[in-house]
Amino acid sequence: MISRSQKETEKIAEVFISKLLKKEQKRSGALVVGLSGNLGSGKTAFVKAAAKYFGIRDTVTSPTFVIMKKYRGFFFHLDAYRLKNEKELSVLGWRKIIGEKNNLVFIEWPENVRKAMPRGARYIFASYQKDGGRSFKLK
Repeated sequence: MISRSQKETEKIAEVFISKLLKKEQKRSGALVVGLSGNLGSGKTAFVKAAAKYFGIRDTVTSPTFVIMKKYRGFFFHLDAYRLKNEKELSVLGWRKIIGEKNNLVFIEWPENVRKAMPRGARYIFASYQKDGGRSFKLK
């Protein structure tokens, strides 16, 4: 899916989340979505769009330096860019976060903490387009 604006990214996020929520009714833990792509490829923009879908009005910014931000008690946004391995997630209460069925977790740079990603996690691959747009491959 191609986006050339934040509005288009919001539409893509809406479609992705609504389909995902319908399919994921029977899961036992959190719904975890890993976002991969180069710096500036649209990962945080996608999370902003997802937050808007859930009615979160807070300003959603990249958690690169704080590693994790929590919104409304159930919406988590993590950035594993600076993490060396998955063990560093344990300090944040990772097991408890992903163990709660009502949690929705977006984690940027999941490849840095691959072993901590739960089975059944979904993935989004963001990339630049030559025309300045962004491509989102949803898996």
